[in-house]
Amino acid sequence: MNTPQIDAAPQDLILPALQIFDAPAMQIALDAANLIAPDDKALRAAAVGLLKNAQAAGRAAIKTAFEAQPFRAGPTTRAYSWLTDQILTTVLDVARNRLHPLSNPTDGERLSVIAVGGYGRGEMAPHSDVDLLFLTPYKMTPWAESVIESTLYMLWDLKMKVGHASRTIKDCLRLAEEDYTIRTSLVEYRYLTGDAALAEQLGKRLWTELFKSTAPDFIDAKLEERAQRHRKQGGQRYMVEPNVKEGKGGLRDLQSLYWIGKYIHGVRDASELVRHKVFTQEEYEAFRAAHEFLWAVRCHLHLIANRAQDQLTFDMQVAVADAMGYADGGGRRGVEHFMQAYFRHATMVGDLTRIFLVAQERRHAKAAPMLERLLKRKPKTKPPYDIKQNRLTVSGPKTFLADPMNLLRIFEESMRTGTLMHPDAMRLIKGNLHLIDDAMRNDPDANKLFLGLLLKHGNPERSLRRMNELGVLAAFLPDFAPIVAMMQFNMYHHYTVDEHTIQCISHLSQIERGELIESLPLASGILKAGVNRKVLYVAMLLHDIGKGRPEDHSILGAQIARRLCPRLGLSKKECETVEWLIRYHLLMSDTAQKRDISEPRTIRGFAKAVKSVERLDLLTVLTVCDIRGVGPGTWNNWKAVLLRNLHAATRSALDNGLEDVNRETRETVAKRSLRDTLDGWEPADIKKEMGRHYGPYWQGLPPATHVIFAGLLRDIPDDEIRIDLMPDPDRDATRACFAMVDHPGLFSRMTGALALVGANIVDARSYTSKDGYATAVFWIQDADGHPFEETRLPRLRNMIHKTLLGEVVPRDALADRDKLPKRMRAFRVPTNITFDNEGSEIYTIIEVDTRDRAGLLFDLTRTLANAHVYIASAVIATYGEQAVDTFYVKDLTGLKFHSESKRHSLEKRLREAIDRGAERAHT
Repeated sequence: MNTPQIDAAPQDLILPALQIFDAPAMQIALDAANLIAPDDKALRAAAVGLLKNAQAAGRAAIKTAFEAQPFRAGPTTRAYSWLTDQILTTVLDVARNRLHPLSNPTDGERLSVIAVGGYGRGEMAPHSDVDLLFLTPYKMTPWAESVIESTLYMLWDLKMKVGHASRTIKDCLRLAEEDYTIRTSLVEYRYLTGDAALAEQLGKRLWTELFKSTAPDFIDAKLEERAQRHRKQGGQRYMVEPNVKEGKGGLRDLQSLYWIGKYIHGVRDASELVRHKVFTQEEYEAFRAAHEFLWAVRCHLHLIANRAQDQLTFDMQVAVADAMGYADGGGRRGVEHFMQAYFRHATMVGDLTRIFLVAQERRHAKAAPMLERLLKRKPKTKPPYDIKQNRLTVSGPKTFLADPMNLLRIFEESMRTGTLMHPDAMRLIKGNLHLIDDAMRNDPDANKLFLGLLLKHGNPERSLRRMNELGVLAAFLPDFAPIVAMMQFNMYHHYTVDEHTIQCISHLSQIERGELIESLPLASGILKAGVNRKVLYVAMLLHDIGKGRPEDHSILGAQIARRLCPRLGLSKKECETVEWLIRYHLLMSDTAQKRDISEPRTIRGFAKAVKSVERLDLLTVLTVCDIRGVGPGTWNNWKAVLLRNLHAATRSALDNGLEDVNRETRETVAKRSLRDTLDGWEPADIKKEMGRHYGPYWQGLPPATHVIFAGLLRDIPDDEIRIDLMPDPDRDATRACFAMVDHPGLFSRMTGALALVGANIVDARSYTSKDGYATAVFWIQDADGHPFEETRLPRLRNMIHKTLLGEVVPRDALADRDKLPKRMRAFRVPTNITFDNEGSEIYTIIEVDTRDRAGLLFDLTRTLANAHVYIASAVIATYGEQAVDTFYVKDLTGLKFHSESKRHSLEKRLREAIDRGAERAHT
């Protein structure tokens, strides 16, 4: 019996077919094995052994060729598919003709083997599944069962991941009608070997009996499947660890498009969709480029992971960028250049797929019931616009394009009519961006129109997002173009820079619409009282426009704003305010999160920088939106309290004069508050409590904490450790208060104890009383940034007790826990240590900016303790993988670190501790 062969070896593989799989040599080797094999079991084992070697050699050859040409994905995926074809047809040959030969087959003993799904399309990544359909004309015969069983066992022995089904044509039609997953897999069926007529019959019947009459249902199903998949993947195209296959703008979106095109038009190749006017030639070429790029990324992912991995995790991003030859440059890492290219292709895929799917949905949609059509009011518009299928489109393309301003006006019309844009209009805009030239950019009417999109319609996010996706935003504001799809390679920012900007504007408009009054009372109140909206929205739009270059993005952004704002029609004063807001848009966040805002000098310094209540209010709203726009879960009550307190203290300083911000005033107010609270205490006890603390204690703690410590210290024995753990929901943290006899290194041991229970310290204060007691308070959160649950507090208390009593040694206990997960090791965070003697009246401020890890704070505080440094307070800020730990310290004599040699020595010890810890974390 002659072996049916699939098509001859294609010419467009990554290397010559014979170097991938030598079929003639394999047949000679199998013939030899057949002659000497004593039984079927030995023959099967010999065949598997030969194929395993050929498979390994073929894969190695493809890998080598691909690594030398890392962007040639199409020839690579076809090569993997072709190698699989050869192995599969050879296995079928062994099973059918050598293990289970039939001398006189009946009509029912026909078998066709068909590739379906991605394998059917002829595209395979190195570790893709092999999806097979074993097709028989009637009920399965014993011979067919034996052939299929032997085939599968050999494929499994070859470690191939096989998805398989055995069906008749009738089964295929019935199941495909019921199940869209099965139907989709059959859209891209490809005959491999066996009975060719049977496979051809399946194709004809699928088209005539199922596909031809069910296009609307299939489109609906694919649209819903796409929406569910995107929701599962996070709903955003610009997730920083995207899934190349399932994510928004990924390969599955491309495949959905091809499935629908083939389903509707019956084509076998995506290039034919141009002939059917599904795509223009330019759109098809853009899709092919994205297709090549995304498949290249997926293939590199599989090769590096040595398994089927489709998630571009942080560590994989670096490895894939290296494999594809992306290098550092222009102030950015190679991985950031790579991810920007990735997101730009994902944008192209997502936008054109949406245009295509909506167009097909409308073209093949079922007619709405008559009553629904009669009752639904059609929005009204005038030429050159029209409403088609309840979407805004263009009535006459020539008239529309005659005035380039229409490329902006159409977005205003979309907002005014409350309609989405029709795919035809989107295509027209995208294809004519060249009309947005310098003359239009400098046209006052065009800039007024653009500002109106930001300010007039109450939901600027909608128009900005569509303008950005269609390329209009970058065309009208060329300075915006570099940040489109720009990824910041860190764990803090969840979105690309342009998406972050649009998210910030979305939050601003939500506050303005009164939707966030409960969660953002301060920002909501500021906007309700009235601010210059033009200044605020323009500053929000431009605040990160300088990112991705070697210069400080705040300084560069301010320079860009100085040039852009007059063009946008802002007055001189408005231009200056926008420029100032962009230059200092991180100032409030940094001051609140990295400095002790109970320090009078912190407030005075911040107030001097802000200068006016107007700027304070604008900067507060900008800061709130900037933090909220970083990503889900970044904003919390802790940050809200910090910003609220900083705003209140600065507003008071600006209203009443900076001289009112002093330690004496705060101490007097704090003592009066505590005295009023300790109602029922004996006068002697109150007097003792009031006299036992130094000034910084009164100035640095909130009144509620003074009350807790008063209770802890009352009649405390010298050998007792008293602990109070209490959730502090106003700050999204658990407050941990300690009172005990003071001794050297105590603060460090507390940080070690908290690290051992997985607590993230966000703020800490430590004071020694005049009678020798240590009072320390820590605000801590769990790994998810929330207060510890009540059920976890007893374990927390027990671990702290054991550590403070010396039963647990943090340095030893933390050794195994202080490890960085693999996906987090790709980040580079340079260590910067600064000493500031001006920011506090009585302390030196040491700021340590470095790579975060579980044992970092313990290592730093232990180093300071060993150097006889007294830590009065610590402010802890984390930004993804980056930690900024700020310590307010004195030397043994109670003085600041004025000596340069002492500061240099201390910095050296801190760096050594960081380096040792980093080395431990990477082992």
